[in-house]
Amino acid sequence: MSKLKRIIWPQVVLFGDSITQFSFQPNGWGSDIANKLVRKCDVVNRGLSGYNSRWAKIALPRIIDRISADSNIAAVTVFFGANDSSLPESNPQQHVPLPEYTQNLKDMVAHLTSVGVSADKVILITPPPLHEPDWEVECRMKGSPLNRMNAMAGEYAQACVLAAGQCGAEVLDLWTLMQKDGQDFSVYLSDGLHLSDKGSEFVCLHLWALLERKVDALPIILPYWGDVDNDNPEASVLSHSGQDQ
Repeated sequence: MSKLKRIIWPQVVLFGDSITQFSFQPNGWGSDIANKLVRKCDVVNRGLSGYNSRWAKIALPRIIDRISADSNIAAVTVFFGANDSSLPESNPQQHVPLPEYTQNLKDMVAHLTSVGVSADKVILITPPPLHEPDWEVECRMKGSPLNRMNAMAGEYAQACVLAAGQCGAEVLDLWTLMQKDGQDFSVYLSDGLHLSDKGSEFVCLHLWALLERKVDALPIILPYWGDVDNDNPEASVLSHSGQDQ
């Protein structure tokens, strides 16, 4: 018998800060996306808590290179800005100036395209809005003043939208969507900055609307159990759908 070829599951890579890192927790948006893509894609969490776009740009080539891109990456989300938009006077370590943030996003998309992940497979996600009263409580508990403002997060969200348009990537503008029609966006946040369960549900709903188009044509990997020929299961299982190697 010839050597069997290994099945390669396509990948959806989630790249971002803590909002991504913790997205695989119960009721998280990352785990919900992964559940939707069972038997179609591996959803890979590459969230880096506390990171800004400056550090992320340095890390990205070590996370996605030509070899990993050749493993059939179906989509990549790039979700930074919540830390970049920190106030420079109260959080200089995480703050990244707006022009640099914009360029960092463009550079990350450029890296992805250089290793074979086309820009139309990239989804940039803006920072969500910031609920200042709740986040100020968190800051005071840690002995520091309020270190973020919603208006500042909005400037970074707008820059993210513009960068996506200039790069040919798609964008999910959470900052705008969560505040649409003057709704109370605080329900989407657990502490004024990070997502609540309802916020994760919101992200999943709107992200899936963009992501589904990129993965819809991917086949289910390995046959449905009811289609396996019980008299000759090898023929059924070895004639699987999906990319192999």
